[in-house]
Amino acid sequence: MADRANERRQAREFRMIQSEVERNLLGGEIKYTREQVAEVSGVPLDRAQRLWVAMGFARDTNPDEPMFTDADVAALQTITSLVDRGIIDPQLEVSVTRALGQSFSRLAEWQLGLLNSHIVDRVHAQDHPVDPTAVAAEAALVAEQMLPALEKLQSYVWRRHLASNAARFLDSRSENVDRRILVIGFADMVGYTSLTRRLDIAELTELLEFFESTVTNVISQNHGWVIKNVGDEVLFAVEDPLDAARIALALQDAAQSTEELPNLRVGLARGEVLVRFGDVYGSVVNIAARLTGSARPGTVLVDANLAGALQTVGEFHLRSLRALRVRGYSHLEAYALRR
Repeated sequence: MADRANERRQAREFRMIQSEVERNLLGGEIKYTREQVAEVSGVPLDRAQRLWVAMGFARDTNPDEPMFTDADVAALQTITSLVDRGIIDPQLEVSVTRALGQSFSRLAEWQLGLLNSHIVDRVHAQDHPVDPTAVAAEAALVAEQMLPALEKLQSYVWRRHLASNAARFLDSRSENVDRRILVIGFADMVGYTSLTRRLDIAELTELLEFFESTVTNVISQNHGWVIKNVGDEVLFAVEDPLDAARIALALQDAAQSTEELPNLRVGLARGEVLVRFGDVYGSVVNIAARLTGSARPGTVLVDANLAGALQTVGEFHLRSLRALRVRGYSHLEAYALRR
């Protein structure tokens, strides 16, 4: 009986903390139901629900329960106005919203981890016993102090990336800006699975941080850009074949010059790719992935298209290998790239 009462008390305390955190994060009073937020924003309910789900939020909520603020109204009006003014194609409305939702969901995940650890540290640093009221108060204070700074920093980084990428996109000679000739590369750590069995969480965190920072530095300094990191692997893109080759070899140099990183496998392929919401798709991506999986530790494999673009460059040596038989390709030409 006492245990059940204690559980109910903890549940009430958690709801109080959650309510306080939400109020501070959402920046306003929760006062609208689904139908009300649609009515106030002037967006049809079906359209509003599609956008809500595309952003990554649950649809099966109680329709009579208030869960929206004035900020939700403004967001709906902003998204739909971009379509209504012809800036976004109506057929892409949901796709654009989904891309935004997925990007910011990942960003929010680590930011909340940062926020939570900071709150816990501050609460436990106090002499008196921890109580929910103190946690809620600290959450409100930290949110008030941190959110404006994080929001300002996000805006700065976003604008900086827009500026640095603008020349590449605005200078495109093709009408189809989503179809581009690029070099796609993968680099992955050798023996990562066995490493995860030996490393504790702190050591694994340190390894991934070192890997991601190293590859990001090498790629960005040689005029490429990271598409995404997936655990032990990085996917990147480059416009110039020479830059791509230099990146691949510099990645291997970085891995072999430090004990913090295991050996890498790198694969590169060149051709037309579909660029969609910051990601890349097509056979070129698949070929680069197959070459990476077939490369020996510490080596770089490239496809025939990239080899052709590099064969007259004295900076590199290309050695033709026996055709690879890999998933999806029974005769994949491959070349080992060296200086």
